[in-house]
Amino acid sequence: MACHALPMIEALAQSVVFLTGLYFCALGVASLFLPGETSQFLLGFAGSARAHYAELMIRILVGWSLIYFAPHMSVSVAFWLFGWTLVITSSCLFLLPWQMHRRFAQWAVPQAIRFKTLFGLCSLALGGVVIAAITYGSTT
Repeated sequence: MACHALPMIEALAQSVVFLTGLYFCALGVASLFLPGETSQFLLGFAGSARAHYAELMIRILVGWSLIYFAPHMSVSVAFWLFGWTLVITSSCLFLLPWQMHRRFAQWAVPQAIRFKTLFGLCSLALGGVVIAAITYGSTT
C-alpha cells in the first residue's frame, strides 16, 4: 500500500496545482468581463468566519500541493517558495480574528479591481504560468 500512496499523493498535488492554475485563469476572465461580480466573489472570502477559515484551508492545501509538486515543475524553486508563502501567511491569518481579514479585504479588493484590466491580465498570466510549469515540467 505504501508503494501506491506516493504516486496518489503526487497526482493529488498535481491536480490541486492544476486546478489552481485554472482558477487564476477563470478569475482573470471574470475580472475583465464581470468586474463587479468578481469583486463581490473576492469579498465573500472574508465575509464570515466560516468563509474565512475555508479560504485559509484552501490556501494551505494549495501551498502544500505546490511545495510537494514543485520539484516536478519548471522554475521549481519559485513555486516551492510560493507554496511556503501561502502556508506561512495562511497560518498567520489563523491567529488573527477573521474580522481583521474582512476589513483588509474591504480595502484591498476595490484597490485591485480598480485596475481590472491589469488585475485580469495578471491573473490570466499567473494561471497560464502555473499550467505551463506543470506541462513542461522540471528540466533539472
